[in-house]
Amino acid sequence: MRRITFSVATQEAMQEEMKRDDRVFLMGEDIAKQGGIFGQFKGLAQEFGEERVRDTPISETAIIGGGVGAALAGMRPVVDMHFADFIGVPMDEIFNQMAKARYMFGGQCKVPLVLRAPDGMTRGGAAQHSQCVEAWFMHIPGIKVVIPSNPADAKGLLKSAIRSDDPILYFEHKKLFSMKGEVPEGEYLTPIGKANVAKEGSDMTIVSYSFYMTNVLTAAQQLAKEGINVECIDLRTISPLDMDTVYESLKKTKKLMVVHEAVKQGGVGAEVAARTAEEMLDYLDAPIVRLGAPFVPIPYTPPLERLVKIEPEDIIA
Repeated sequence: MRRITFSVATQEAMQEEMKRDDRVFLMGEDIAKQGGIFGQFKGLAQEFGEERVRDTPISETAIIGGGVGAALAGMRPVVDMHFADFIGVPMDEIFNQMAKARYMFGGQCKVPLVLRAPDGMTRGGAAQHSQCVEAWFMHIPGIKVVIPSNPADAKGLLKSAIRSDDPILYFEHKKLFSMKGEVPEGEYLTPIGKANVAKEGSDMTIVSYSFYMTNVLTAAQQLAKEGINVECIDLRTISPLDMDTVYESLKKTKKLMVVHEAVKQGGVGAEVAARTAEEMLDYLDAPIVRLGAPFVPIPYTPPLERLVKIEPEDIIA
């Protein structure tokens, strides 16, 4: 094992997959000359050339549409969006073309496309550069949605996504790019659709994903000092959801909390809670607790921004 950043881990994933398969290429704004606005593609254009690391015009619809066309033609594009907040612009390309092409053509074609989208709050990003919109895509059949929380999963999930014959939305929280963690040497894949028990426990289960796993694990450490042993589950994939891992945990703990940065209303937590209520109600000793952002745009000023965040102390409370 070695300790590297989330950004370097995703660079390695891209580099390894581009070496392994000549059909893999990268396209998006500011990725060739600049290496991505967060440095997540640094050095790839120099190694593979600007035919395989392609700068595009500022047109999200054209970028996604071009990626879908390339995938249908047999390539394996990895398409980058500057911010997940802009994903509303090419929605027709995503939910009518990318997601449905295989179905519409009776299984005669596939769309092996990965759409990378940085999301989440950073200091002062405000309402149009801070959103977490992953729950929108849980409602679209034909798309898988993965969200890593650490460098090891960032690399393993991205490699799995690139090799998948299904279209994948790969959300990466902006605060994670500089995060360091242990990443295995050599070849490995992280399975899509399989949650991870990040910390075992017996008193309650907390489910989360993405950057908020950091807050959940911090809260769990503090609660352990008070004699409360929390089991922490990292979903890693939100469509399809691995509810079996959640259910097995609840058979032990009998208490469930779901935490995410996205708006609480209609979020991933609502789906996890609903399925749990349908399938595991007899196992629960207490009402399900959901923590998420209030139903407001994300403010610019830091004191107000803090009011829409879920910090470790909020989880403990």
